[in-house]
Order: sequence, then C-alpha cells, then structure tokens
Amino acid sequence: MEAPLLPKEIIRVSISEAARLFGVNSQTIRRAIKAQEVTYVIVSGRYKLNFESLVKWSQRHSTIKNKLVKKGIGQFVDKWKIKNPLFSPNPKSLPASASPTKPSDQTPAQPVLHTSS
Repeated sequence: MEAPLLPKEIIRVSISEAARLFGVNSQTIRRAIKAQEVTYVIVSGRYKLNFESLVKWSQRHSTIKNKLVKKGIGQFVDKWKIKNPLFSPNPKSLPASASPTKPSDQTPAQPVLHTSS
C-alpha cells in the first residue's frame, strides 16, 4: 500500500535572502522577477519568491550557477561534510555499486540543488 501524497510545502524567500543564497546582487533577482523567470507572491507589499523556482532559474543560467558555487550557499558545502564517524557511513559498509572503486573516480564536490517536479 502506498503512502498518501502529502501536500508540497512551498518555501518562499525575500529578494535579499535570495540574493545572499545565490551569491548575486538583488538587482539580478529583480530582473528575474521582471522577466517572469521566477514565481512569487506579494505579501504586505513585499515580494516572496518561490525557492524552487529560484533553484530552477539558477540552474538555467551558467553565470548564476557559478555564483551560487563561489559566492552563494555553495561555498559552504565543504564545511557541511560529516567528519564524525558515528554519523558518516563507513565506505567499506556501502554496497560496491555505491562507492567508487578507485580514488581517481571521485570528482570534486559540486553543490547540486535538486527539486522535485
């Protein structure tokens, strides 16, 4: 028996929050709004942008994607890596298909933001 589908939670952020998260100027976010590249609602006279639409927008534009990695939230990915072995799986315990066979197979971590459609 399948679990019932839960309503999708919508995350909304302000223009300034979006600019900080994606490492861009707030004018860049405003241009995306004007070009109707992101979805939003207006709450008390302020734009509240749909985070999922921001992620999709950032992935469509390579310059925005690069800024996300270098200046936005992506710059912190390395700091988020789990160092405590109690909370990090032992590579030997992972199935063979899940772990690379040699170190040269590993690529540098790139932040990839996944969204559900």
